[in-house]
Amino acid sequence: MSGPGRQARRRRLTAVITATAALAGWAAASSVHAQPAPPPAADERPNVVMITLDDLAEGDLAVMPRTRELIADQGTTMTQGIAPTPICAPARASLLTGQYAHNHGVLTIEGEAGGFRSFNDRRTLPTWLKKAGYETMFAGKYLNGYGVNNPRYIPPGWDRWRASIDFTTYSFLHTKFNVDGKVVKPPGYSSDILARYTEDLLAQHRHGRLRDDPFFLWVNYVAPHHGGPRESDDPGRTSDGRRPPTTTPAPRDRNHFRHRALPREPDMWEQDLRGNPHAGPVAPRSYRAAIREVYQQRLESLLAVDRAVGRTVAALRRSGELKRTVIILTSDNGYMVGQHDLVGKLWFYDKSVRIPIVMRGPGIPAGKRVSTPITNPDLAVTIAGLARARPTRKVDGVDLLPWLDRPDQRRAVPIEAYPVKGGHRRLYSGIRYGDLTYVRSRNGFEELYDRARDPGELVNVARRPAYRSTLKQLRRWDRRYRDCAGSSCPRGFEAAG
Repeated sequence: MSGPGRQARRRRLTAVITATAALAGWAAASSVHAQPAPPPAADERPNVVMITLDDLAEGDLAVMPRTRELIADQGTTMTQGIAPTPICAPARASLLTGQYAHNHGVLTIEGEAGGFRSFNDRRTLPTWLKKAGYETMFAGKYLNGYGVNNPRYIPPGWDRWRASIDFTTYSFLHTKFNVDGKVVKPPGYSSDILARYTEDLLAQHRHGRLRDDPFFLWVNYVAPHHGGPRESDDPGRTSDGRRPPTTTPAPRDRNHFRHRALPREPDMWEQDLRGNPHAGPVAPRSYRAAIREVYQQRLESLLAVDRAVGRTVAALRRSGELKRTVIILTSDNGYMVGQHDLVGKLWFYDKSVRIPIVMRGPGIPAGKRVSTPITNPDLAVTIAGLARARPTRKVDGVDLLPWLDRPDQRRAVPIEAYPVKGGHRRLYSGIRYGDLTYVRSRNGFEELYDRARDPGELVNVARRPAYRSTLKQLRRWDRRYRDCAGSSCPRGFEAAG
């Protein structure tokens, strides 16, 4: 082997040895749990506004300037937000419970163990907060399938309720809502309606009998999830027989990004599919053009949400509540638009699992970026901590606030997925740790990606001798944590770098 070749191999081995040593160090230290910050006094407890978007991908905030200016720039950006089960209902159930999907029981979006009908909503974040003295308010999309059988149902713990009713949730111009037990069909575009509902809820709190209590408001926008009505420029059936679903931007935003190209990334339209058993045949040109339209419409739908975020912050400022309000904006899962020749979510790849998380408010460092991994379940536990509320479930997440002003940390995060149409048998389970992603599929096939060396996750190194020790450690963690609950889930952190 030539001199440069030996040097390259030595660098690779050094990187693997370093990663393996870090794994061993974390394993030894993982029994040391985070010590939560002292709880605030009752009169210092903040309001909390949680804004979630459906299928907002990491990087999509680039087209939301108000959100960046009003939340990200005024607070902290979590660059390693993670959805352990990256699909709609399981992720939102984690936000309500602080638990992984295998514990809260909503494993998928429909069928067996799927959606709203599989969720026990009697012991959730709003019931914890209400008992702690908070007024609780909700607007937007709840769990998949909500309202199909009883459109007037209001889950326990909510004082004010503005939930979209399935299946009109996905009709951006014809959405029906349950407004405190009454079914209404307001005119207008879904995101604009939710902006108005948010302003109304904040005004009702200000003038209501609970105005002296802190409040929790969760607003869940449908955009950029696909939905109707169908438009003339929506892609038709492509040469390989597929018709990818698109979202519906607000009329004023239609074609705003018509010249925007798909991202140029190493995993985009993966050419060598021999190492990727998950993608179909190489996508034809017509399909790629259709996905470009899907991508453009997704970004266009975010413009109305960005305006809505601005209206929410303005309403908080007018009421004098902004300075005592923690605002958290995040997503249920990421989304792929051609990466690995795939479109959608649920996969273990970075573009599917990783979610944006930005937050501002009292106690949140301003202008900071933190790479400590934070999950959907962590957000529920963190909000409960802010409110001095006691969870009535065995939570799997941790309070992230003590870690915001510390050096970046590493942490093992278990990931898992289940069939979309229902079922308890996992599609895969695995571990994210630092720059490593390990998964084992239901047929026993193992994959290991080193994102530090391979950001596109194009090379499966599970069978490479240099990664043997790393693979064994991650395999052990997967066996240990795939069914973890509460304190048996990984809670230890280790300084990165």
